[in-house]
Amino acid sequence: MSSGVAGSPGTRADRLAAAVAEDALDQLLVTELQNVEYLTGFTGTNGACIIGPERRQFLTDFRYAERAEEEVEGWDVKVISGEWLGGLVDELEGRVGFEDDHVSVRTARQYAERVGDGVELVEAGGMVERLRRVKDPLEIGAINLAAVLTDRIYLEAIERGMLGRTEADVADFAVARMREEGAEPSFPPIVAAGPNGALPHAEPGDRVIGPDELIVFDMGSKLDGYCSDCTRTFATGSPDTEAREIYAVTLEAQLASLAAIKSGVDAATVDQVARDIITAAGYGDRFGHGLGHGVGIEIHEAPRLGPRSEDVLLVGDIVTVEPGIYLPGKAGVRIEDMVEVGEAGVERNFSTLDKQLTFVN
Repeated sequence: MSSGVAGSPGTRADRLAAAVAEDALDQLLVTELQNVEYLTGFTGTNGACIIGPERRQFLTDFRYAERAEEEVEGWDVKVISGEWLGGLVDELEGRVGFEDDHVSVRTARQYAERVGDGVELVEAGGMVERLRRVKDPLEIGAINLAAVLTDRIYLEAIERGMLGRTEADVADFAVARMREEGAEPSFPPIVAAGPNGALPHAEPGDRVIGPDELIVFDMGSKLDGYCSDCTRTFATGSPDTEAREIYAVTLEAQLASLAAIKSGVDAATVDQVARDIITAAGYGDRFGHGLGHGVGIEIHEAPRLGPRSEDVLLVGDIVTVEPGIYLPGKAGVRIEDMVEVGEAGVERNFSTLDKQLTFVN
């Protein structure tokens, strides 16, 4: 597995430099490590970069000097030998944006106290995240590989069987298989059977999966720096009529909201499509989370699909579509695909598993 993220850091830096100039900034100081990795390929735990129309400066400390030489290309690398924050501030010139949404109030104050004459600090949080939101072809390819691996592990888990196993055993099997394939889980898997399925973020435990139950199974792989995310709800034996009903309603809502996705549509509108179907079936108060979220080098990125989202879908967004119905003390259902937004609809569905209710042993 490659240690860095897929894609072209050089191209990303050029796009960000153009955005810096458009915002009338001379430089942008990037300190959030996910953003630093996205721009430079650096995977250490202490690094920052300064970018402007004519500048590509990467900064780290002596612990990561060799790693920076191996991982960072197209940037001037400098090792700060003294106090870290002071070393960063000494490099700043002109009108400088900084990631105010990723630094503490104390750190922002220290920046302001230490900058030299002629340096103006400007709150500029979110600039890199906006760049990260729309995925390039290399990123989409990496996400697809992570999704393919996740789907394969689902199939292996089905073949291995779930009935009579603990939730934790099923989750541990999935994590072990990811690691055998050179990946990591993009989040701790959720395996929630029977009444535990009514907890959207249930943690797998020692409960044994019994007959005639629904199993909410949510997992994703992180491969070559990019995440995948998929949920399927399985059944053992013969679940009762209500369990089958909430599955059918959730699937109807999921398919309808997928059909509503295209560039230029409000994310809140897509959420409402699913919410209206679930509400009409009498379960509106049992769908308590948003419809989905963006996925990339982090498992939760922009845009957000929810009733209060102000995002508008863009070509190249990678989003999840995951309606659910949760009946306390009884059962839960969630069905989730991860898709690429296209001009006229879903460009690609990365989640290829059958969505009809699958019965497992």
